[in-house]
Amino acid sequence: MSVAATLERMASEPPVDVELAREHGLSDQEYEILRGFLGRDPSLTELGITAALFSEHCSYKSSKTWLRELPTEGDRVVQGPGENAGIVDVGHGWVAAFKMESHNHPSFIEPYQGAATGVGGILRDVFTMGARPIACLDSLRFGPLDTPRMRHLVDGVVRGIGDYGNCVGIPTVGGETGFHRSYRGNILVNAFALGVCRAERIFKGRAAGVGNPILYVGSRTGRDGIHGATMASESFDESSEAKRPTVQVGDPFTEKVLLEACLEVMKTGVVVGIQDMGAAGLTSSCFEMADRAGTGIELELEKVPLREAALTPYEIMLSESQERMVLVAEAGREDVVREVFERWGLSVVPIGRVTDSGRARLTFAGDVVADMPVRALVDQAPVYERPVRALELAAAPADLPECHDPAAALAALLATPELGDKSWICTQYDSTVRGNTVIGPGGDAALLRLEGTPSALALTSDVNPVYCALDPRAGGRQAVAEAARNLACVGATPIGLTDCLNFGNPERPEIAWQLRECIRGMAEACRELAVPVVSGNVSLYNETEGRSIHPTPTVAMVGLLEELPADAWSTRRGCFSSPGDRVVLLGEDRGELGGSTFARLLHDVEAGPPPVVDLPSERRLAELLRRAHGSGLLTMAHDLSEGGLAIALAEACFGGRVGVLVEVALSPLALFSESQARAIVAVPPGSVETLLELAAAIGVPALDAGSVGGDRLVVRFDGGVLDSGLDALHRIWRSALPKALEL
Repeated sequence: MSVAATLERMASEPPVDVELAREHGLSDQEYEILRGFLGRDPSLTELGITAALFSEHCSYKSSKTWLRELPTEGDRVVQGPGENAGIVDVGHGWVAAFKMESHNHPSFIEPYQGAATGVGGILRDVFTMGARPIACLDSLRFGPLDTPRMRHLVDGVVRGIGDYGNCVGIPTVGGETGFHRSYRGNILVNAFALGVCRAERIFKGRAAGVGNPILYVGSRTGRDGIHGATMASESFDESSEAKRPTVQVGDPFTEKVLLEACLEVMKTGVVVGIQDMGAAGLTSSCFEMADRAGTGIELELEKVPLREAALTPYEIMLSESQERMVLVAEAGREDVVREVFERWGLSVVPIGRVTDSGRARLTFAGDVVADMPVRALVDQAPVYERPVRALELAAAPADLPECHDPAAALAALLATPELGDKSWICTQYDSTVRGNTVIGPGGDAALLRLEGTPSALALTSDVNPVYCALDPRAGGRQAVAEAARNLACVGATPIGLTDCLNFGNPERPEIAWQLRECIRGMAEACRELAVPVVSGNVSLYNETEGRSIHPTPTVAMVGLLEELPADAWSTRRGCFSSPGDRVVLLGEDRGELGGSTFARLLHDVEAGPPPVVDLPSERRLAELLRRAHGSGLLTMAHDLSEGGLAIALAEACFGGRVGVLVEVALSPLALFSESQARAIVAVPPGSVETLLELAAAIGVPALDAGSVGGDRLVVRFDGGVLDSGLDALHRIWRSALPKALEL
């Protein structure tokens, strides 16, 4: 580092005033709050730090009021919201740490690096808790694939996720991908990671122990990612492309050795606290660690390892260069940390110490560049209850034409990217590395062995943005309910939830209302279904030139299967496999087509109330599925969601390439109804009566509707027959996404 060159650059920094504060995203009121905390005008470094910590991305200032309504406690909760990841007890002395984060804005600007560093960041959130990552999910939303730009975004995001996860050696075992015109100007890239560790080996991000050294480990600091947190808290406009320098650049090979070095050094007993440098880099990590411990910090910024000469303190504190960690070690035992990291080819640099001042005192070459109260900036950042304005909810059902040819409608839906096969995406991800994947992409939920135990963990990600746009509270309930239903389809009991709440500009009252109502709907479902929220992320300002995305509260849920059966792969992956099995329909159809894929994709109609989410019915259905699986009654289970019964039957046929014949008292339109709390299951003929009796005892409507076999999908309904050759349907379904991408 050239100290003289840095000091020369610092001398030319602009004076700080209210105009510069506005350019940093602070309101006039927030700037005055800062001046009040300091008792003076801030330095440029202090302004940059405050802008990052007060940003939506770091402070949750527009959502924290409503997030408090989510239930966060449960019998298995070890660590709830507030740390780098949530933790739940999974038995046998093991815990699971998991979280979901957004990397929406960076991925829209630079899709490959934006998505790749999203994966890298969420992995660090997990292993900083002491947990070895064992699985990833991703939830992606794109606009229509009718422009080269959108096809470029899909390609870049998928390659970025695949390349990073594959290089680090973490399987991507599931997720979801949707397409809708509301994401034309703002795509969504939500990344989830889960790791496991022994219950006694949990680590937290705390700068505890006065006098303990603060160590910088991992990659050097560059200019990439500066203003990343504040950029992620802004709407897009015509200048979005100019924000490319705020996108981080990832190195998965460094991430891999950093992961191994961190897990190894944690075994030494030297580590007091550890946190990755995520959004806002050194700023968020150091300030948050001190706040959690109730301490202060002193940093000597000229000691920070740089890969570019003459970075100023402002740039050093706000850089979001990847693969970096802050570690607080026991004083006098720094050599233990150094020995481990150097063996992995990584440097360790002492950059400061823990103090009892409650302040962050930052110096550069002996000069104080920032001296700020920690708790005031982190724990006492402004929190707003934004004004809300309710949008009118539709009372009348969507006006749709009759469905005269359900076979043609089914083929047309399967030919869309939305409902077509996603193999082009998931085959770019290694879903089996580490050897614990029982069910990977394509099932209702992923299923992974919990190594060394008889148990397994189930993972799923769900949300229906169209439902959320039509009725946010119902949409929030549905996202949680569908996730729990998907876990039940593989026999798992929900034990925890993380979320990524993607919305537009909360300063617009109708968007604030959507956010509040979705959270309240989620909270209702979590309480009814006994699922605690242990971590999460909020991503706001997802809009371009005033056009917002649909509200998209993505839910990732983790379930536990206490005893993994030997036949789990064949019976839990959601597809017919045994000709002669009986097909039983569980739940009740109400002919609900508001917000349905049938209405939207075939008739361009997004209207009417979305399906009713009857939470007690969802709870009873989930109980039935778990008990039936546990009793060995089922050879498959698959939930009914987008596309209703017709799509669910087709998907169940495709997995094992075996046909089905069912008979139902439904209208042609009702074959595509998306009524909730429903599933299809297959059982051996001799088990049908047992299942029907169990369903009646629990209170779930059940109908023995047909049988598995043949090479056709046949549905006899009121007034006609849907009869389609399975091979032809499969070709349509399999080619839908590649055709849309012009591959």
